[in-house]
Amino acid sequence: MTSDELRQRLIRNFHEQPRERFVRPPLYDSESTSMTKGTAAQQLGAAFDIVAPGQQSCPYHYHFAEEEMFIVLQGEGTLRVAGELLPIRAGDVITIPAGPEYPHHILNTSGAPLHYLSISTQKEPEICVYPDSGKVGSFAPGLRLLQRHDAGLDYWDGEP
Repeated sequence: MTSDELRQRLIRNFHEQPRERFVRPPLYDSESTSMTKGTAAQQLGAAFDIVAPGQQSCPYHYHFAEEEMFIVLQGEGTLRVAGELLPIRAGDVITIPAGPEYPHHILNTSGAPLHYLSISTQKEPEICVYPDSGKVGSFAPGLRLLQRHDAGLDYWDGEP
C-alpha cells in the first residue's frame, strides 16, 4: 500500500472535512462531520461537532451498548447528565458509560460556538432511550426503529 493510500485509510483532519449543518428550531443547530467514515476503523466512530450558541445537537438520551467520549476543543457549555447540569470547557474530556445511569447531552449555554470531538464504540445492535420524550430507538444494520416507550406490543401480538 502506498503512503497516499495509507493516509486516505487512516488519517482525517477535522479542519478540512466537509461539515453538514442540522437545524431544527428552536433548540437544535449544529454542524458535524464523521472522522471515521471511509477509514479503516472497525470499532470506533468519531465526529467533529460545532454547536451554535444557545443550541444543542441531539436530545437527552442514553445508550445500552455504546460508550462515548467527548473532547471539548473550543468554547464552553453544559453537560446535562444523570439529571445534573455540569459546566464544561475547552480541554475537558468527558466519558459516558453505557446504561440508564447516564442519560446525557451537551448544551451550548455560551454566547460562542462550542467545538468538540465525539468518539464512540459503535456497538451494534444498539438501543437508545430518550427520557424527555419517552421514545426508544432500536438500531442495527438495516434497522432504524423509533417509537414511544409505552407503545410496545404484547410479545404474542400477531402470533397464532
